[in-house]
Amino acid sequence: MNQGKYVFAQIFEFVSHNDFLSCVEKYDGDYKTKHFSCWKQFLCMAFGQLTHRESLSDTILCIGANPKKLYHLGIGCAISKSTLSKANENRDWRIYQDFALLLITQAKALYAGDNQLEVDIKNNVFAIDSTTIDLCLTLYPWAKFRKKKAAVKLHTMIDAKTSIPEFIHISDGKMHDVNVLDIITFQPESFYVMDRGYLDFDRLFSIHKAQAFFITRTKKGFNFERMYSARVDKEKGIMCDQTIKLMGFYVSKDYPEKLRRIKFFDKENGKTLIFITNNFEMPALQIALLYKHRWFIELFFKWIKQHLKIKSFWGVSPNAVKTQIWIAISVYVIVLILKKKLGLRQSIYEILQILSINIFDKEPINQLFNKSDLQDFKEPNYNQLKLFDL
Repeated sequence: MNQGKYVFAQIFEFVSHNDFLSCVEKYDGDYKTKHFSCWKQFLCMAFGQLTHRESLSDTILCIGANPKKLYHLGIGCAISKSTLSKANENRDWRIYQDFALLLITQAKALYAGDNQLEVDIKNNVFAIDSTTIDLCLTLYPWAKFRKKKAAVKLHTMIDAKTSIPEFIHISDGKMHDVNVLDIITFQPESFYVMDRGYLDFDRLFSIHKAQAFFITRTKKGFNFERMYSARVDKEKGIMCDQTIKLMGFYVSKDYPEKLRRIKFFDKENGKTLIFITNNFEMPALQIALLYKHRWFIELFFKWIKQHLKIKSFWGVSPNAVKTQIWIAISVYVIVLILKKKLGLRQSIYEILQILSINIFDKEPINQLFNKSDLQDFKEPNYNQLKLFDL
């Protein structure tokens, strides 16, 4: 008889239970709890994410269908939908936020030194953007967005070298993207790549004062005065590389220092793009390539929306929504940790799919990914977004 642990239990051996308990104690999450602890709540929700359940009822049904295995999964005994629903509604979502951030710190340490950029650069490179998740206004009246529509926004900053989220802020749909720059702590010598929705010179100057660098695009009506120009290689697409200062009473007060303006022609798409940055040392072509890697955050949003359950929610309160999102992020990061520690060659998509269909097996996890018949198991070939294709 196979006396090994279930795959589900093996997955959570890659995280620290003590770290989770420290988060629970911080917010008194298990206060007056008899049986269904925060850890069991986390496991139930993570089970739903890992097995692609469509709803809370679906999750409870699948868990309850295996009552003899629940003790060995760490869940204990079968639970009701109302028990899990009440836990999601009432237990502080910050427990799962703090735990996800601890997991992110662990993943960053494991992936230190990795670099998926086309640019060889020692500096940290972060991409900042947001994604909107549409909701029903009747069910989610607190998630203000449009007159007849509700939504939540995930304001995110990822490490472009590793695609590990560095910062996530969940807000209603009305919060403007640029406001998130007031919350982020900027690291000296790091690059922050953003689209033109973040063009606010007062906030960009705060990045400059933090001794960090930004790369973004200009909008129409951008008013400036050229101070001088550097030589450029037009064959590589660089049309101009200028040092400028802002014109206009208010913007010149908001950003009193000089800026660098780079005009780039993208031959592949036949588009001309204009960037501004406060970095004057890096070659202009590398500045353009760094902006290209802003698409990593778009691909991150696309991935988590397709493969994790964050487009439809299993509760209607702000607490339940945030709890589900942070647990989904935790699952994503746990898979990243598992991939690195086991040295797996498969993609995150492949790993997640294989785990989902073997969740009740007792085979060691590393053996699941060593089978020869997995070599042709590939992620669907979604069309890659083109360079600078906005």
